[in-house]
Order: sequence, then C-alpha cells, then structure tokens
Amino acid sequence: MKMFTKFIAIAVSALAFSGAASAQEAPDALVKRISSEVLDTAKNDKDIQSGNNTRIMQLVEQKILPYVDFERMTQLAAGRFWRQATPDQQKQLITEFRSLLVYTYAGALSQVRDQKIEFKPLRAAPTDTEVEVNSQVISARGGEPIQLSYRLEKKADGWKLYDVNVLGAWLVEAYKGTFANEINKGGIDGLIKALSDKNKQLAARSAGKK
Repeated sequence: MKMFTKFIAIAVSALAFSGAASAQEAPDALVKRISSEVLDTAKNDKDIQSGNNTRIMQLVEQKILPYVDFERMTQLAAGRFWRQATPDQQKQLITEFRSLLVYTYAGALSQVRDQKIEFKPLRAAPTDTEVEVNSQVISARGGEPIQLSYRLEKKADGWKLYDVNVLGAWLVEAYKGTFANEINKGGIDGLIKALSDKNKQLAARSAGKK
C-alpha cells in the first residue's frame, strides 16, 4: 500500500497541465504531452524536492485538480451507498475525499526523482467517450517497471481522470472497502467524520512541513 500511494501522484500528475488544451486532443496524447512537464517540475523544483508542502500543494491545486473528476470518483467509491446520501452529504463526501486525495498526491510528488513514463498504444475508437490509457513508470535506477492505467471520461470541457490503477489495484476500488466499513459502522455521517478526522491529521502534519 505504501508503494501504491507513492505512485498515485505520478499517475494523476500526468493530467496536470500548463497551457490551453484542445478538447479534441486524444486522451493518450494529452496525458503523454503533459506528463513530462509535471515530472520535470517535480524533479527540478528544489522546494518540491526538499518537501516544501506549500509549493507542492500549489502545484497540485493549479495543475492537477482541474483534470480530475472528484464527483465521479467519490460516487464510485461510495458505491450503492451513494444513493442513500442526501445532496448535502454527497457534497460533504466529495469535499472530504477530494482533500484526502490532494494530501495523497502532494505527499507522493515530493518523492519523484528519476522516473519516466512510457505509454502503450491506445485501444479506443475515435467516438469513445470513456477510455483507458496504459503506461509504465521506469526508474533510471533499474527495477521492475510500475504498471499504471488511467480511466478517463470525455466531458464537455475535455478529458477528466476518474480512476487510476497502480500495481494492479484500482484506486476507487481500494477506497470502496474503506468507505463501506465506515458506513456500516456509523452511516454516511460516520464516513464523513472519518474522512474529516483524517484530513485534519494530514493538515496538521502538512503545516509542520511548510
């Protein structure tokens, strides 16, 4: 799980963006083009390398979050329980889950060193609105490549990430069990509280790294 968390950010960072992208751009081309920019930033920014959380969070907020569909990720992670939540509870779940993933991405970005991403040919029709982009992370220090897959959906404003597979495990599926356990113990509000408490812990830890 520790290595799983380490590479989540690398996978999601591939959707970060520094310029205006065409909504018609193929999803694999989009991911390939912008992934190098984010990895280069993480590798060469001294503040990020030193673990400066303010700089890392800034990178996440500006370049990653606009390309992640947190609403769909939260809905999928909640599964059948999503329909049991009120609109206000759904909103709170999205907010808390979003914060949790932001802290996860931020923590992992500081660990980027010499990795590079290689992409596999996209198997999708031009009319597809949901695709899976497959790639692998290779380290200059050797070792087995880390297999990564990205699920994206084409929205009105372009492609959005809604799930990531790292080391054979889908991110949403990994959280689905955690969500179900918390809901079974304390209902939807119990899950919201558990996520909120976790985010407060991460925020306090983050504040100490500024």
